[in-house]
Amino acid sequence: MATARLDIRLDEEIKAKAEKASALLGLKSLTEYVVRLMDEDATNVIEKHEGIVVQDSVFDAFMAACNKAKSPNQALLNAAKFTDESGIK
Repeated sequence: MATARLDIRLDEEIKAKAEKASALLGLKSLTEYVVRLMDEDATNVIEKHEGIVVQDSVFDAFMAACNKAKSPNQALLNAAKFTDESGIK
């Protein structure tokens, strides 16, 4: 069950369109529609800013370098430990 509250003011036309969209999607309420939109958009924004997309050739070169690499040095081990402890994915 949701426990946080968000109060907003918006233009009547925007509210009417959102209510219509909510009804067309068969949602129970305008709140459900707004929460759904916020969740989907927030997920997309976070993924965009926290993710990395590279070309196949760059990834292949990276993987080849990893396969040729010797065992990790202390600096790399420390970096891996830091990311684990920081919750970095």
